[in-house]
Amino acid sequence: MGWQDHHLHEFLVVDGRSGTVERIGIPDREVPEDRSCTAGWTVQVTDYFTFSASPALYLYDFGDDWQHVLMYEGTSSAEESATYPRCISGARRCPPEDCGGAHGYAELLTAIADPDNPDYAELLAWLGGGFDPMAFDAAAVTFDDPQKRWKIAFEK
Repeated sequence: MGWQDHHLHEFLVVDGRSGTVERIGIPDREVPEDRSCTAGWTVQVTDYFTFSASPALYLYDFGDDWQHVLMYEGTSSAEESATYPRCISGARRCPPEDCGGAHGYAELLTAIADPDNPDYAELLAWLGGGFDPMAFDAAAVTFDDPQKRWKIAFEK
């Protein structure tokens, strides 16, 4: 996605055996008990993805309320010359971190498309000079080392 784990996230998955919804993410002591989740580092989210599995929901940044539906679409044969994991397809660029959720992202895109918008220059500067929402290159997608990502997120 390009986001940097600055916010809490969780997966809502259906346990195929019991049919119950499981929450997997980063536990937070300030969250009410009825909304607690299993620590994501103690289970494999991939165990919930099979041909017969229900789609899962990925929630990120509970303030901005990003919601993504995840579905298992199948497997393909490994290629000896390929590096894994790898992205094989996609569309559009990831919205920037902290842009205000879907509503804020829509406003951002409207503002940077109009040089007469009073927020145009400030938003372009915040974005680092430019932003093409249609840009996507599967070959350019990189995957972080989970151990390094853990250190960034939890060992500051």
